[in-house]
Amino acid sequence: MGMSNSYRVARLVLLRSSLLLCGAVGALWASYATRSFWLATPVREVSSRIVANDRFKPGVLTDVLAHLKGIDRPAILQSKFLEAEAIVILRAADETTQWSRPEESDRRMENAEDKIRTALRENPMGSFLWLMLYSVGTARNGLDPKNISYLEQSYATGPNEGWVALRRNRLALAVFPVLSTLVQSEVISEFANTVDSDFIAEAELTLIGVGWTYKERLLSALESVDLASRQALRKRLSNDGIKVSIPGLQADERPW
Repeated sequence: MGMSNSYRVARLVLLRSSLLLCGAVGALWASYATRSFWLATPVREVSSRIVANDRFKPGVLTDVLAHLKGIDRPAILQSKFLEAEAIVILRAADETTQWSRPEESDRRMENAEDKIRTALRENPMGSFLWLMLYSVGTARNGLDPKNISYLEQSYATGPNEGWVALRRNRLALAVFPVLSTLVQSEVISEFANTVDSDFIAEAELTLIGVGWTYKERLLSALESVDLASRQALRKRLSNDGIKVSIPGLQADERPW
């Protein structure tokens, strides 16, 4: 009986010790994860604004890059951190091309390309990363089939993906004839989703800019778009003196 009680007591002590140890490890992990998150937060906030095509005051990106060099890399958020870092570095490189010497600009672009490839190794499904790789590859080496494959990979990993689509659609329409038939269909669908999501100003700029050559295909794709969104696009175009035929809407002949 004494041996049995001792055994039960030993088991209880062991169980409690294990629970305390798990709790301590959990607390340490949570503390590390929280610290890693806050370390990466400024970089991720700036990268999110870059994806949304926001502008920054002079010196902001320089300060962010200095911050990047001075912090530990959070292993728990490695892929997100690397993606944010690549986005910031590429934007900073873009902004310095106007006043940097050609060799310095190319060095910055090469560094940005390396960062993008590193981020893609951690997150090969990052559609915006593939789009960035296409952009920097085209800027450095011109348009070639390899760079086009990066653009097509962006569509494969993230079709109709929010802010990525707004940036990508115009880039894709600029090289529309060299894209595969499948990707061309996705580009047209992406434009329709832009209108359906009520990004009317962005859709108009795309249509009257790089998309004008393909306006019939782009406008035909609007047939399944919400009626109010189609009307909003027609009104905006009409106000700017542009008359087009949008499926499901009668031509507006009123001079006002």
